[in-house]
Amino acid sequence: MPIFQYTAMDSSGKEKKGRMEAANEQAVNAALKEQGMFPTTIKEDAGSKKTARAGAAQQGGAPKKSMMNFGLSLGTPALKTKDLTILTRQIAILLDAGLPLVRSLRTLEKQAKNPAVKKVMKDTADSVEGGSTFSEALSQHPKSFDKLYLNMIRAGEAAGAMEVILDRLAKFMEKAAKLAAKIKAALIYPVVVLTIALLITSGLMIFIVPKFEKIFSELLEGEKLPPLTQFVIGISNIMQKHFIESAIVIGIIVVIYVLIGKTAKGRFVIDWVKYRAPLFGPIISKSSIGRFSRTLGTLMSSGVPVLNALQIVRDTSGNEVVSQGVQKVHDAVKEGEGLAGPLAATKIFPDMVISMIEVGEETGKLPDMLEKIAETYDDEVDNAVEALTSMIEPLMIIFLAVVVGTIVIALFMPLIAIINKLGG
Repeated sequence: MPIFQYTAMDSSGKEKKGRMEAANEQAVNAALKEQGMFPTTIKEDAGSKKTARAGAAQQGGAPKKSMMNFGLSLGTPALKTKDLTILTRQIAILLDAGLPLVRSLRTLEKQAKNPAVKKVMKDTADSVEGGSTFSEALSQHPKSFDKLYLNMIRAGEAAGAMEVILDRLAKFMEKAAKLAAKIKAALIYPVVVLTIALLITSGLMIFIVPKFEKIFSELLEGEKLPPLTQFVIGISNIMQKHFIESAIVIGIIVVIYVLIGKTAKGRFVIDWVKYRAPLFGPIISKSSIGRFSRTLGTLMSSGVPVLNALQIVRDTSGNEVVSQGVQKVHDAVKEGEGLAGPLAATKIFPDMVISMIEVGEETGKLPDMLEKIAETYDDEVDNAVEALTSMIEPLMIIFLAVVVGTIVIALFMPLIAIINKLGG
């Protein structure tokens, strides 16, 4: 019988690790739940795997389940967020209508027009029919189902309320997608305007300014040009004669930025700068607080232990500043402290959030309070996005006017001197 290594949370929220001999992962999961523990990871011991493979080789075959999992792991399609949200909502509706899980999965498999959705539903239904739990079947597609999703499904299995958990997951993803769409919509306008400004400026510098420079050199006969004109012509010469070198320098800067972003310290610095940026900083900070509150509240209301929930929030925060702050909160809660004090110590969360969480802890309604915080900050993000959009429009117009106006003035100043000279 194989041996499994497991990590689980006990009733007090402390993490425990151990080994257990069992027929399969489902048996380990059931045994741990009987002991009052919430399993987070269950893996077959490497030595046990080798023994099982050796035994299977002597019998002239390989374990069927291992081959099945191996086949599923190859070329597993990644579901888009929109497809995953719709799929989650559909499964919740079918289960709420009284259909068994396998029949619900088969129904969605037949109806799916997207090949990726069809394959994921087929693989999941096959695994559940083969004896796997729903969460184990979904875990074979890690590109589509993250830690947050899988842990909530496990919580739903433990509580026997899968349709409720799936409904919460669908609502969570719908709200997250709506918020992300609003932020992207706010960024489209400045990106488009900046792109147009860059193209116009590049065209003026590369094609127009050199012609004026030739005219100035011929008609002014070596006279000194105004400083602003010399500055514009100098930039034009760099863009025209050293275009490749400039492109290489820009490329190196981008590569360095990407490499720095792959390190923990680099990500922290970049996210900290984004967090404190004048225009976009408030939106990023408010959306991060809203995401933290909604994720933690959804997990806790689904029955996930607070320490495990904090680990998932840390891994899915999308911001290294928030991630490191949540890790400090996790360590403090593990030592027996509440949430409010450690959250205040991070200096990331506003006093209002801390006060509401403190009230939630005192009244025993922390998940509900976290949901209210998330809704409040979603509204604040909406207002901040609208304010930013209304502010960016005049700023972009002024920016374009300054850039193009500077070039035009720089070119007209020598022309005035030429006209005066010809008139004299």
